[in-house]
Amino acid sequence: MRFRHPDGSTVHLAYCTNVHPAETLDGVLAQLRDHCEPVRRRLGRDRLGIGLWLARDAARSLTTDPASLRALRAELDRRGLEVVTLNGFPYEGFGADEVKYRVYQPDWTHPDRLAHTTDLARLLAALLPEDVTEGSVSTLPLAWRTSFDAEAAATARTALTTLAGRLDALEELTGRSIRIGLEPEPGCVVETVADAVAALTDAPAPVIAPAPGLAPNPGLAPNPDAAPSPGPAPNPRIGVCLDTCHLATSFEDPRTALDSLAAAGIPVPKAQLSAALHAEHPHLPEVRAALAAFAEPRFLHQTRTRTAAGLRGTDDLPEALAASGHHTTAAHGLPDATPWRSHFHVPLHAPPAPPLSSTLPVLQDALALLVGGPHPRTSHLEVETYTWQALPPESRPRTRARLADGIAAELTLARDLLTDLGLKELP
Repeated sequence: MRFRHPDGSTVHLAYCTNVHPAETLDGVLAQLRDHCEPVRRRLGRDRLGIGLWLARDAARSLTTDPASLRALRAELDRRGLEVVTLNGFPYEGFGADEVKYRVYQPDWTHPDRLAHTTDLARLLAALLPEDVTEGSVSTLPLAWRTSFDAEAAATARTALTTLAGRLDALEELTGRSIRIGLEPEPGCVVETVADAVAALTDAPAPVIAPAPGLAPNPGLAPNPDAAPSPGPAPNPRIGVCLDTCHLATSFEDPRTALDSLAAAGIPVPKAQLSAALHAEHPHLPEVRAALAAFAEPRFLHQTRTRTAAGLRGTDDLPEALAASGHHTTAAHGLPDATPWRSHFHVPLHAPPAPPLSSTLPVLQDALALLVGGPHPRTSHLEVETYTWQALPPESRPRTRARLADGIAAELTLARDLLTDLGLKELP
């Protein structure tokens, strides 16, 4: 879906196909037929943007066989679909029964991550619509936080510098400009936008002291083994993919986050429109029971709370629920005198029933700052609710048709938010 910003530029809206498991090229083609085209038809659109997820095997097939790449491009056109952004965060296995920490491998210390991201950039340059010259690829925020030492930092820095050079050469060759967005995520080396600024500018990262009586989460408190900032000076090819679920989970203020990126000269190649799970009163038994329904075995649901002593967190929702309280001293668990937010992408149009809610207001605030001003801060927006089948059983779509209905409803909500901000939907 395309929108005309009041300044005359085009803003693209897509939904991310990582909600549909597919590891091979055949699986991707089946996605287009079984899911993406039906969503487009429900929206009554001649053209629908998709944020394509290409797992390692699918990407390699396309990279090594130009005929397959041409066939994919033709299939997109035939089904009324277009691609201006790729989700390069998951490498493989995102549809597995248990993903958890596996999604962070390989990280930016491993040559496979650089090779895969390079492949994605080259493929995107070939898949962009004829009238579009700029594409974006989101990627993991360097690495999961543990075991990231000085050597790892240097390796990640070198990889990003190498990637930026390859993207420069790609534009010279094709005329297509591809930018990469590190996607801050709770628990990673780059958890917050403040961490991203530090990583991409060599600025000192903020220090958050551990709360009294609570064993600090290594990702939220100073790590004595942590290396100095791993990133190079700001490069126009490497920026931030702003995920509004992650932003909300870490209790970041959208204005502060975006102002800090602007001040540092760091671009926002894309933004992912997503909402986190919010519990206003986690000490209440009925709230904890409602949260427990979202504690599932497939994905990590990092959970955070903001206290007077700083941000506290656990790597997963079951850990937060295991032992908590205002005076807890357990290694796991969270203080429950203040609201909790959990990294669970809940459908934008269907927040959980009370006593829980979603962080949709954070998304709305961020979107207004991103595209509601005189000029858009990003031209690529992607709805990314990949957890439809991880929802509590009674909320899961049981058929392809119900899933398509849900995705179309999310895109409709996003469309309405954009038109309310003064953007005009294009044919």
